[in-house]
Amino acid sequence: MLRPTLLALLAVLVLFGCSSDDGSGSGSDGDNMNGTNLGTGLVATSATPCQGGTASIYSCNGYDLLFQMDLSAFAASSGNDIWGWTDTSNNKEYAIIGLDNGTAFVDITDTQNPVYLGKLLTATSSSTWRDVKVFGNHAFIVAEAANHGMQVFDLTKLRNVENPPQQFTADARYTEIGNAHNIVINEEMGFAYPVGTARNDAFNGGVHFIDIQNPTSPNGIGGYGTNGYTHDAQVITYNGPDTDYTGREIFIGANENQIAIADITDKANPVEIGTLVYSNIGYTHQGWFTEDQRYFILGDELDETDFGFNSRTLVFDLTDLDNPTLHTTYLGPTGAIDHNGYVLGDEFFLANYTAGMRVLDISDIENENITEIAFFDTYPSNDTARFDGVWSVYPFFASGKILVNDINSGLFVLEKSN
Repeated sequence: MLRPTLLALLAVLVLFGCSSDDGSGSGSDGDNMNGTNLGTGLVATSATPCQGGTASIYSCNGYDLLFQMDLSAFAASSGNDIWGWTDTSNNKEYAIIGLDNGTAFVDITDTQNPVYLGKLLTATSSSTWRDVKVFGNHAFIVAEAANHGMQVFDLTKLRNVENPPQQFTADARYTEIGNAHNIVINEEMGFAYPVGTARNDAFNGGVHFIDIQNPTSPNGIGGYGTNGYTHDAQVITYNGPDTDYTGREIFIGANENQIAIADITDKANPVEIGTLVYSNIGYTHQGWFTEDQRYFILGDELDETDFGFNSRTLVFDLTDLDNPTLHTTYLGPTGAIDHNGYVLGDEFFLANYTAGMRVLDISDIENENITEIAFFDTYPSNDTARFDGVWSVYPFFASGKILVNDINSGLFVLEKSN
């Protein structure tokens, strides 16, 4: 979602209420409640199959509801980003849920008996915008809250939580940045990349380079801001079709009015590869590579409201990183705004705000054929172009469970229908 300074200018988002919690994050791992309302963790809607196009009150196709926990379960006013963690020691699966006033952790291994384990409160104040990614056994969390920095949380604490929900504390906090809109991690290299920081910082609100190979001692070693403010990004160790860059660390940023591509292998000397624009730019928001790293699938967050498109997804051919081209454009069945999207195999999982989660078949993307094959609409009121409904989706669990975080209704855990 667009950062607050731009939203104020565009007047397109009604901000959600903030918690009265001061966000200090004080308390120990063993403190239950500790004077803070952490929520109940109660399941609002239990397992409901998708039958006849609905699951409970939600329209659906191809995905069943395993359970839902409403925002009240976490004592929060709004939801935002979501990610997952699999504990390789026991294969347990956990949802890491971004909230306006902190980050919640739910053991979803047994979906008939999910356990809300606790909450890490925001480092400073509440914010509609929070983002989380995982490296190894640690979560890294940023927010638009002033002076928030980057929280580091040891996820192995979730293995033996007594008397949940607990109020957790961060294991480290990186404060060489203040607010940040998003965080990107290249797990292969052990680097975190906060983006969307202050526009007047050393890197113009671009990307900061933080070595997290020792997760609780994060070390900032530079950044890249040649192309200005970066709203969101992906960083990969490149193994795609352009052999000029094999093995290089490639940054591709959604930079508001352009896509920026850079070689950031040498952290002391990042090199611009190029920039890319397209017609009818509203707000270049977020994108993800296909697994062969040939195509980059991008969402523009304001083209629906600015130009009247149905949900528009743009696909760029990056066979030649120095000369990318627009390959094809997909228009969805509704006018809802597209938000975060992620690729798993031949499927693209799209958080589509009021239209819920949409699943696109990209197996024939080379021939410009993209087809919607499934959906689950967590926002039954309408499918109009507004900033309600699904913020993000996490499709990467080996079990096939899908995490969805809805701004208005909290956590949904889904599974493909039999």
